[in-house]
Amino acid sequence: MVSSAVGLITRGHRIASGQHRDIRFPKGTLAMQSPFFKQNGFDITRFFKGTLNISLQNFNFKLGQPRYFFPHIKWSDDLPSENFSFYQCSLTMNKHSTIYESFVYWPHPSTKPEFKQDPSVLEVIAPFIQEAQYGCEIIITADSANINFSSNI
Repeated sequence: MVSSAVGLITRGHRIASGQHRDIRFPKGTLAMQSPFFKQNGFDITRFFKGTLNISLQNFNFKLGQPRYFFPHIKWSDDLPSENFSFYQCSLTMNKHSTIYESFVYWPHPSTKPEFKQDPSVLEVIAPFIQEAQYGCEIIITADSANINFSSNI
């Protein structure tokens, strides 16, 4: 069964992409984490080197079975090990037909020491989407066993 939600693209911490200019992560956290994910069987090099933050203010979501789960990844000398899950999904810009195969990027909040995320926001790794701008509507779709969306209005 498929589950979908409409969200708004919102600005994140800009740490994943390296645009925050934190000297600990000069090219971004995803660039530093990527070799660890690849070594464990998930190559993220085909995706944009940052996350797309999707605010789901009008929806609740429940994360189910991840496609990939990586426990205890020690990717930085400055931070403790973290657990990561990736949930397969697809994105479509509102009023466009192109489907972008993507993954929700979920550093587990219990092991994430900094840069806490708003609980209504999902971080997604996706191919570069030219039309993606802050404030634009975007549709996220997933198998309901992976991510189940429900309206909260």
